[in-house]
Amino acid sequence: MDHSCTVYRTMDYLAKKWTIMILLELYKGEEEWKRFSEIRGSMKDITPKILSERLKEVEEEGLIEKTVDASSFPVKSCYRLTESGIELIDTVKAVKKWALKWKVDFKACAGQDCKNCSL
Repeated sequence: MDHSCTVYRTMDYLAKKWTIMILLELYKGEEEWKRFSEIRGSMKDITPKILSERLKEVEEEGLIEKTVDASSFPVKSCYRLTESGIELIDTVKAVKKWALKWKVDFKACAGQDCKNCSL
């Protein structure tokens, strides 16, 4: 496959471990902005280093945006999905629908929107 192919380039960063789960974590719940510590607290198996790397990568791809509040200590970094990131969640939901039909028969997941999913 040609490395300049749109599919290749997109999957190169989306297929990295944790990337989609981080995006889903930012999508979940009522809060639009989430602090690094909140994301980390919800994803017990990810290391802070990998979380930081993945957040930087998806920010560079335009899927999330970051704000930094340096007015107090410790400095607070918050993240949220961009319009592009929210649209990608629709694709993840389509993959979920396909998986429920063809691969993973998990009834509890079938009745939930990913926004309310407890993963």
